[in-house]
Parts: sequence; C-alpha cells; structure tokens
Amino acid sequence: MGGITGQFRSTGRRLGGVAALCALAGLLGACVADQTGATVQPAVVRVPAEAPRTTGRERAADSDHLKLVASFGGEARAPGVTRMLTEVTDRLVKASDRPDQAYAVTLLDSPVVNAFALPNGRLYVTRGLVALASDTSEVAAVLAHEMAHVTLNHATARSELELRSALVSRVVADVLNDPDTGAQLQSQSRFALARFSREQELEADATGVRTLAKAGFDPFAAGRFLAALNRSTGLKGGSAAAPDMLATHPGTAERITLVTRAARRIGAPGIGTDDRASYLAAVDGLAYGDNPRDGAVRGHRFIHPGLGIAFEVPEGFALENTRSAVLGTTQDGSRRLLFDQIDAKEGQTLDAVLKASWNDAFDPAGFESREVAGHPAAFALSRGKDWTFRLAAIRIGDSTYRMIMAGKGAADPDAAFRHWTATLAPVSPDAVVLRPLRLQVVQATSPGAEDLARRMAVPDRALDRFLVLNGLERGAQLVPGRSYKIVAE
Repeated sequence: MGGITGQFRSTGRRLGGVAALCALAGLLGACVADQTGATVQPAVVRVPAEAPRTTGRERAADSDHLKLVASFGGEARAPGVTRMLTEVTDRLVKASDRPDQAYAVTLLDSPVVNAFALPNGRLYVTRGLVALASDTSEVAAVLAHEMAHVTLNHATARSELELRSALVSRVVADVLNDPDTGAQLQSQSRFALARFSREQELEADATGVRTLAKAGFDPFAAGRFLAALNRSTGLKGGSAAAPDMLATHPGTAERITLVTRAARRIGAPGIGTDDRASYLAAVDGLAYGDNPRDGAVRGHRFIHPGLGIAFEVPEGFALENTRSAVLGTTQDGSRRLLFDQIDAKEGQTLDAVLKASWNDAFDPAGFESREVAGHPAAFALSRGKDWTFRLAAIRIGDSTYRMIMAGKGAADPDAAFRHWTATLAPVSPDAVVLRPLRLQVVQATSPGAEDLARRMAVPDRALDRFLVLNGLERGAQLVPGRSYKIVAE
C-alpha cells in the first residue's frame, strides 16, 4: 500500500475509522448522482494575506513542498523525464497568457495518475501520469491545464468562496440563532463549491488547449490523454465518466467532448507536433507501478518486504496498491476487497478493533475468533442495503491488519473471503527480492498487438493494458519498425 489514487509504508500510513469507510464507499462507487445546479460566481470577500492558499487539498506555502512531495513517494529519479517536463513547461510559458509567471515542475515517485499545481507556480506530475501518456503533446496538455489554474487564480477564488460560505452559515446559525437554516446553507454551499470547482476545471481545460496550440503542440492531445485516462480507470473497475455529485472534476466524457470541440475551433486534426520520438526516448526505463520498497502487486499476490507480509487473492480479482490500502475488484464489479493496517490500543481485543473501525451494524451471528496461520484473528459479518461485507482483524507481531471483502447485494462472499484471509502470512524480508517494473520501448515486428502484449509484465488483461499504454484502440494494427511501450521487469 503506498493518490486520483501511493504506497502503504512500514512507517505506519494507515486507513482506519471513518477514512476507511470513505475509501471503501469510493471503492464500491455508491455516490454517483446528477450534477445539475446553478452557476456560482467567485465571491468578492478579501482573503487575509496570512491565510493559507489551496489548490484542491494542498496548501501553497513553499514550506509545505517537501511534505507534499514526501506524501507522494518523494521525487522520482528520472533525469530524462524531468528534463523533458521542464523543457515542455518553458515552451508553454512563452505561449501562455502570463509569460512572466515562474514555474517549477516536480516529477513525483507515484504510480497513480495525477497532476496538480499550487498558486505559487509549483507544478507536480506523477510518473504514473507520464507513463500513461503516449507522446510529449499529451504531457504538455496536462501541464498547460495545470498552468491555467495558476494564471486564472482558481485557488484564490475557491478560497474566497469557501470563506464566504462558512461565514454565512456561521452567522445564520450563531448570530441569528437558527442552526437548522445554518446547516441547510452549509449543505447547499458544499454543492455550490463542487459545482464551482467543476467549472474551474472546464475553464482550465479550454485555456490549456489554447496554450497548447500556441506553443505548437497538437491541441487534440488533451482529448487523447483524457480518453486514455478514462480507459485506464476502467481497467481498475471504476468509471471516470460518472463522478460523485460533489466531485471537483467534471465527468471525463464531458471534458473530452469540450476539449475536442475547442481543438477543432483552432484547426483540423494533424496540426501541431506530438514529439513522440523525444517522449519515448525520455520514458524508456522509467519505473512503472508500485515501488517495491512500499509493497508490490505481482499477479494475484501482494508482497510487502518492509512489513514482512504477503497474501494472495482469489482468481478473478485485480489488485491495486494505493496510498492507504490495497484494493481489489472483479472485472464485473460484483466483488470488492480492501486490505489495510489499523491502529489497535494496547490490550484491545480484535473484536473491539473491528467494531471501532466500522460504522455499520454487525450481524451478531457472524462473529468468530480463530487463528490464521498461527496468528490470532477475529471475523465479523455486516449486511448493508446494497452489499454484504465480511471483515477480519488479524494480529501479526505488533501490527494489526484488516481485511474486508464485499459481495454485491445479498451474495455472501464468505468462501472467497476465507480463502483470501488464509493466505495472509509473514515473509522474511531477506527471502523476497522484488525488482521494479519499468517501461521498455521496443519496436514492433508484426502488425498484431498480441505479440507485444504477451511481453507485458502485468497481472491481467495484458492486451488491454498494452493498448491503453500506447493510446491504441482494440483492433488497431501496429506499424512494423515503429516503437511502442511495454512493461517489463
């Protein structure tokens, strides 16, 4: 275990209590809803100079830079990629509406696909995002979008709206002594802020496409990258096209339509450059997927040498090692699982640990205490409206691990859950050598994508992953002699 989603580290990053419930709820995708609502205008409230500025959830102070970078696994050691990102940024700045704005770009050592900007001009891109892109113009599209957030002062406008909304709710609740109306206004402001954030994203998309084109890059690259992002999310059992009602980003399908429309206003497909050759030269050898020091997925097995544990999931599950937990899902989404490490108070029973980390009711008949591979464990059952949950807390040494499997509807995943929990066992760090996966640029020798897909060191759906990694549609023919990316050990 190790974010938009990192790794789970032996230093103790844990997902417990309400945070774990939120992660599982997100995993189950239970919050999709309509996005209608009135347009929100930026507030005119003045923010004190000493107030922290934010973009998304990150503070913009320089003093937070190191902490922020550390939370994404540190800086990635890839000089060629960092040089490419810096050169692209310099090229975009000259074509932007604020050529006087200074930027510094950081490549984060995280497999998740993410990028963000702080108001002071710091740009952050994960190696997972760079790996997903197909050429330089797609990376440039992401950077142009993030630069637009800076030039359009989106962080300041959002901060002002947040302060204004909080102030109105507080005045109504405390000064006017009407807590019910205050709570209602607070709820309404959450939807207004979400709507406002989505509008900011669309504005940044449009500005980014214009900057992309002015810099001489292919303006259609923005749509191509968003399509790759959508398909990549689909491989994990999720859908980027149907956001939470309170999501800060619009649906990916809507964004693809709008950025493609913006590119067509500039010219027909084929304009601008994609600089694919220089991009492939930069990413050849780039680390891919989990950093082995933080645990790694190998096929249906998760291994964490630092923590000294490993487990295997039943056939049909695809695993993802995220920042806070290991998540898994079947291709049809009917079964999900979550593995994390949770805090347990001294002397606290494992039954009590489970109860403290779960807000829903338990079935009294589902409690069971027994050993797993010689280690004490407690099991429980919880039945929700749409899912049936099996849970376990297992103590290995001084650490307590939680395992949750969910079956859709009334389908009890007990058999698969028992098989999974029985595989959790300690491993000797000295006995496990995990080599990092890396991108390798190779030349196609035949038109069929299956030949290169068979060389992909991925746990499942090798052909689909190869196509997404190279921006190709199913059925696409490769060009013999042309270079493509694969994942190799």
